[in-house]
Amino acid sequence: MDAKLAQCLELGQKDKGPAYASLLTEVLARPDTSSTTQDIHIIVDTIVNQDNVGLVVGRQVVAELVRLLAEGAIKDVELQKSIINDTLAVIQPKIVSYEEQAATLRFQLADILENEEEWSDAARILMGINFESSQRSIQDADKLRVYVRIVRLLLEDEDSVQAETYYNRAASIVHSTTDRETVLQFKLCQARISDYSRKFLEAASRYHELSFVGEIDEEERQHMLMAAVTCAVLAPAGPNRSRVLGSLYRDERAADIPTYNILSKMFLDHILRPAEIKNFEGTLKPHQLAKIAISSNDRLAASVASDDVDDASVSTRTGPSTVLDRAVMEHNLLASSKIYNNITFHGLGALLDLTPGAAETMARKMIEQGRLRGTIDQVDKLILFDAGREDDDAQGKAGGLGDVEEAEDTGAPFTKHWDMQIRLTAANVESVVQHLTEKGLLRPTSTVA
Repeated sequence: MDAKLAQCLELGQKDKGPAYASLLTEVLARPDTSSTTQDIHIIVDTIVNQDNVGLVVGRQVVAELVRLLAEGAIKDVELQKSIINDTLAVIQPKIVSYEEQAATLRFQLADILENEEEWSDAARILMGINFESSQRSIQDADKLRVYVRIVRLLLEDEDSVQAETYYNRAASIVHSTTDRETVLQFKLCQARISDYSRKFLEAASRYHELSFVGEIDEEERQHMLMAAVTCAVLAPAGPNRSRVLGSLYRDERAADIPTYNILSKMFLDHILRPAEIKNFEGTLKPHQLAKIAISSNDRLAASVASDDVDDASVSTRTGPSTVLDRAVMEHNLLASSKIYNNITFHGLGALLDLTPGAAETMARKMIEQGRLRGTIDQVDKLILFDAGREDDDAQGKAGGLGDVEEAEDTGAPFTKHWDMQIRLTAANVESVVQHLTEKGLLRPTSTVA
């Protein structure tokens, strides 16, 4: 190899490029690949670091190596990875002169790693590409495709923190492309970032929107619909979630997904049972089962408010432990407001499997945030629910999209009770007036003109 390289160095400048390229082809075509990586390293090191080779020849030869690798001159995947990594290491000190070739090599290596499901490694390789180079012009549309790809790869390994950094870069230039595939991939990344960031309502809406896109494969659309339902279930209970649940509940395709049962119970404000929650928990991804911390103030409030309760049957839990736990507790609290006119702290704690103080704290927070209508009587340790009919459009009717027959029996029992009391009172007053009139004890009033 040294002798052949010495011969190439003695050639004229215009003949060096073809000579080195021919030597590369010869090395890559050998049946015995035991010394291929070492020989390629010597060739690349010579053309890059020898001053008498020249930059033009160096670029020409490295570009030829990139072309040969792209055309499959090396079949062994591990050997390809070794050659690409070694070549990138050699040209790194002079990367400014070989930016285009280095970028192409990184794309090739990222493709190999992605096929091997080495998601984070593939993303890191792409991160090494310089998109702000003064040596070459890169269109925003090309940058966007790479940024979206990096986000997708990082999310496969659930690295949502770093993925969000590149998502923000993509969001700033997404307007630069009209390519439908790139835009759809960006929207999917948008939904997944919201999912990982626990912005579940936002994620559910975006997943549901994508599930209607005809260009996406049917199986993928079904998967997105399931993801939308999952995020809607995990979202904070309240009017906004009810609207999203209503939209999903009315989707005819939802009846075919495994989580339809919990979707329907959530929408119809039915209390969820432990067995149903356990089945749903099995469909969740690791980030959706993340532990949540209870603030010291909430823990203190829960313990202080429960000091006067001396009952071995009372739960000792001072708050939800996971995202799912919190979503289910808040839902059951909201559902209980449709069943009861009022409930004691102790009773609500038993329903939610919390200490009475923790149950009061959860109700207080939901009332403060406008997600639950009611008042708290701390003297009598009661939560008084205000389930007026005026809230039906916001809570159970999905933003006024129309009545749902199944939901009619679930809403506003307090209003129905109040209306019945008015009817009974009016009927009793009418009966008394009639009786007094018959006895002559009531005289008709005269009107003055």
